[in-house]
Amino acid sequence: MQIKSFLTILMCFFGLISFAQFKNNTKPFVVVLDAGHGGKDPGRPTSFGYKEKDIALDIVLKVGKNLEAHQDIKVIYTRKTDVFLELRQRAAIANKADADLFVSIHCNAHNTQAHGTETYVLGLHRNESNFRVAQQENEVIFLEDDYELNYEGFNPSSPESFIGLTLLQEDYLDQSIMLASHIQNNFTTKLRRKNRGVKQAGFWVLHNTYMPSVLIETGFITNKKEGDYLNSTRGKREVSKSISDAILEYKSTLNSDLVVQNTNQNPVKDVPSTTYKVQIAASSKKLAPKSYNFKGLSPIFRIKSKTIYRYYYGDTTQYETAQSLKQEAVAAGFTSAFVVAFEEGGENP
Repeated sequence: MQIKSFLTILMCFFGLISFAQFKNNTKPFVVVLDAGHGGKDPGRPTSFGYKEKDIALDIVLKVGKNLEAHQDIKVIYTRKTDVFLELRQRAAIANKADADLFVSIHCNAHNTQAHGTETYVLGLHRNESNFRVAQQENEVIFLEDDYELNYEGFNPSSPESFIGLTLLQEDYLDQSIMLASHIQNNFTTKLRRKNRGVKQAGFWVLHNTYMPSVLIETGFITNKKEGDYLNSTRGKREVSKSISDAILEYKSTLNSDLVVQNTNQNPVKDVPSTTYKVQIAASSKKLAPKSYNFKGLSPIFRIKSKTIYRYYYGDTTQYETAQSLKQEAVAAGFTSAFVVAFEEGGENP
């Protein structure tokens, strides 16, 4: 009788845990998949008969199918058929869904036999090549009605027009780069594709989304060999799996609720050799680490990583304290804040 009672209590206990877990995980991870171009906008022209709008849509549908196999992921498509969408409509779909990720998929084009993959996050284009790619993708606005009014004088041919685009997305830059890196790594290591890198450029559709966002150029359809691959059943299957796997890897990193700086090992919480800070922003702009620049939060630490400055709030050896600091940062408006662990000997302010 005592054993039976104990088992009953145990079953109730685990039932309560399961119910609590269910209640705490009711919000799915929302991914908006955007197939570039469509309808009257076929994408970049090619002499080999490939249509960017069709290849992009096929890949998006396959990525979505892969992700939909996971019950905690909700997939929203900007288009599932061959229809024309304005750039602002694509961004609005993602924002209305309060999405966790926005992923726009395209094919590249060039007047040479250039080949390889590249994934973009929003930022000032560092060179003429990046500007050219962004310019081509942004020129779709000329096919839209009332584009002069809707885009407030934005000119895809003017480098000056891009400067204002970068400000809004910089809160999500670090997460966008993280996802883009996963994507490029999968293309390179799993598919042996030429890696043209993670890049920054002024894409209007990325500028107007309020979540981590990337634009993937899956390859050059102006390159006969690469175009054949992207247009094939095998190519679409492999590329889509690499992208969906990268999204799952990114999501897994977020679920850990802890990013480890300068180490490949899993962190041990509350050990003397580890300190915790809360990353609240990442930007190409160098700001003074003062409270007036960060909504009154203090102390603020600034660390430079290549061309990006990362800004951190707080400094503690207690993981639970770091969690409290994160909640303070979120309450102050830094909704994408996350905890970072710095191991002894790693990069510190």
